[in-house]
Amino acid sequence: MSIISPLANSQESAGNVVLLHGLARTAGSMESMESQLNNAGYQVCNIDYPSRKHPIEKLTHEFVVPEIQECFGDSRTPVHFVTHSLGGIIVRQLAADHKRVKIGRVVMLSPPNQGSEVVDKLGTWGLFQWINGPAGKQLGTTQDAVPKQLGPATFELGIITGNRSINLILSTLIPGPDDGKVSIRNAKLDGMQDFLVVEQTHPFIMANDMVQSQTLYFLQNGRFRH
Repeated sequence: MSIISPLANSQESAGNVVLLHGLARTAGSMESMESQLNNAGYQVCNIDYPSRKHPIEKLTHEFVVPEIQECFGDSRTPVHFVTHSLGGIIVRQLAADHKRVKIGRVVMLSPPNQGSEVVDKLGTWGLFQWINGPAGKQLGTTQDAVPKQLGPATFELGIITGNRSINLILSTLIPGPDDGKVSIRNAKLDGMQDFLVVEQTHPFIMANDMVQSQTLYFLQNGRFRH
């Protein structure tokens, strides 16, 4: 299910934006980002997809792509994306496999672009699989994991990731600075235009005012404000 928000004050659209939430989250987690982008004049499609129920490829092609087409049709107008966590990997899968969606600028928040060591250590545990489903199990750091298979960015990409954790147990499994789920190093992706580290945690980065402001700036300018 997708929610497309009407433009504020009947203003002309600044462009089309798709929001993709993270693993085991819902479209509700992106509502404050949706509001900020809508107020800036963007037509926003906030997609709710069953992240815990299917592998990444199926989520992309059978859930996300149809919702994009429902929101914006088959228009060749570029569609921008703002993603959280797993949502970034879905955009990369979309770019690799599906040419009917013309991808514009993309801002990824806390993406596991090189996978997460948490999955390497806990991915075979029954509790982990119950919470995170088949897509979660695909987010390891090995060469056969989905993030490593998808290759560099082929679109304009800005990445924002955090360096604070509220899950100190998981942080012990991750080498180097991290946000509780993904290390700063593993958020990076070859081909990105810009990269920003902020004092935020993985679950809440998308709701931060400064992160939302930087996201809007990248969509407008193709870079962050440094």
